[in-house]
Amino acid sequence: MHPLLNQRKNIKIYLLTWILIAACQILFLHKGQNIAIFMATVDGLIFSGLYAIMGFSLWYPCRYLSGEKIALAKVIENHTFASISSSGLWLAAGYLSLAYLFPDDDNYHQFLQGSLIERGVLGVFYYVITISIYHIFILSERLRERVRKETELKVLVAEAELRSLKFQVNPHFIFNSLNSINSLTMTNPEKAGEMTIKLAEFLRYTLSKSDENNSLLREEIGSMKLYLDIEKIRFGNKIKYSENCSRDCQERYVPSMILQPLFENAIKHGVYESLEPVEINLTCERDGDFLKICLKNEFDPDGASRKGEGIGLRNIRQRLEKMYNHDNLLNLEKKHDRFSATIFIPMEETS
Repeated sequence: MHPLLNQRKNIKIYLLTWILIAACQILFLHKGQNIAIFMATVDGLIFSGLYAIMGFSLWYPCRYLSGEKIALAKVIENHTFASISSSGLWLAAGYLSLAYLFPDDDNYHQFLQGSLIERGVLGVFYYVITISIYHIFILSERLRERVRKETELKVLVAEAELRSLKFQVNPHFIFNSLNSINSLTMTNPEKAGEMTIKLAEFLRYTLSKSDENNSLLREEIGSMKLYLDIEKIRFGNKIKYSENCSRDCQERYVPSMILQPLFENAIKHGVYESLEPVEINLTCERDGDFLKICLKNEFDPDGASRKGEGIGLRNIRQRLEKMYNHDNLLNLEKKHDRFSATIFIPMEETS
């Protein structure tokens, strides 16, 4: 759209500018050239008015002649020709109009003819100023469009990264579950069927959250109970699970599948490496402006020590940082025979 039509104030500024130019021209003709005030006024209004109309229409060739794929030399050549031709048309229209209005004033006619060269130079100057302003509009529009596209691209990349992080499901869990089902089909078909149903429900929930960034905490807890039920078929009474989450906390939104890496970590580093029953405890409470979710699990302190964060915990840290622009929303603590992972979810982001 024409930049003068984008906002009402633009056209007001444009008209006011040409009124001021006309006033300056009238003053110059009357005071500097001793032209009668009436003739000076008509002269100033006609020449300024004609270029105001022409200047408005120059947007369209300027837009066409300033394409990104047109070479700079070609742009300069086109504008040079356009400036001369538009100034010629402007002079012809102004001269003929004034000659028609004042046919009998020889002195004014002589002045009008003698000022054509100066007016022609002024017309080129008007063209340069007008086109320069239009180019500023064009460049700013392209810059805004580029920023918009870059922003959209960043959003798409961020969404893709979040989607990738969200679905880094531990393949060992699926493989182990399928192997356990295969073994149970021969030793305990009823358990195999139960495990198959629970695994299907768990994977169905995982797939249902493919396009959702947030889920209710109670939905996530329900999914993790399915996960633990599957693991209990494999590990039996080695897993002891308890939770303490208020109803208010459970109705809060959290990032989808944010709990799974915590439970996977507890199973991998707690249950796998222990010969005794391992207690896993989930708590949730409000902590100021945050929803505080903590998962604690026992582990064997005499077992082999693992350095650094696991893939799942790094996954959580990266997701939280990308979603909330904070890098301290996951706290890990290891004391004696107990490991705890605490997540802080900003309440204003999830409520």
